Amino acid sequence: MDNDVSAGSGTTTVVGRLALGVTLLAFGLGYADVIDGVSAADAVSIAQYVGGIALFVAGLMALRDHDSANGTAFVTLGALWFTWAVSADNQVSANAAGLFLLLFALVALTLTLAGGDQLGQAAYGLFFVSLLLMAIAGFADNDGLTKVGGWFAVAAGAVAWYAATAALAHWPTALPRRAAGRGVTATG
Repeated sequence: MDNDVSAGSGTTTVVGRLALGVTLLAFGLGYADVIDGVSAADAVSIAQYVGGIALFVAGLMALRDHDSANGTAFVTLGALWFTWAVSADNQVSANAAGLFLLLFALVALTLTLAGGDQLGQAAYGLFFVSLLLMAIAGFADNDGLTKVGGWFAVAAGAVAWYAATAALAHWPTALPRRAAGRGVTATG
């Protein structure tokens, strides 16, 4: 193995983002109730195997490659998805489900604020909003907020998917910085 590979640019980041993107899309579409006959319960297998196990393994591989940011994110989110999937059939109170979502919303917020590339921060930020809305919906027993949270998860999944695809297809992954205007001197 070549140890000169830069952290975060390797295959594990692409695999992790694809796993996260697919899982978020399935989860979000299920909660957004946009496809007739498809619910969040239909996302359990994807969440367990793709979001849980594959994402967790991608995180371990990233950590092995000294990519602590993506490794931490993927391992933690893999644990989230696996736990969500294996406990989906358990009867828990709405408050307990809300607390679970709120705790992982804090994880998503941490990942958002930890820095990194713009697409990663956008995906984690949208996921934070999704989990926060779903947690509030659980506490307030509000199906409307759950659907809105589902749409934020769909958006987060689309951003994560784009980030992975952009890395493979060499598409733009950052917004260009605006040049200094007239009369403004840029100093470095």
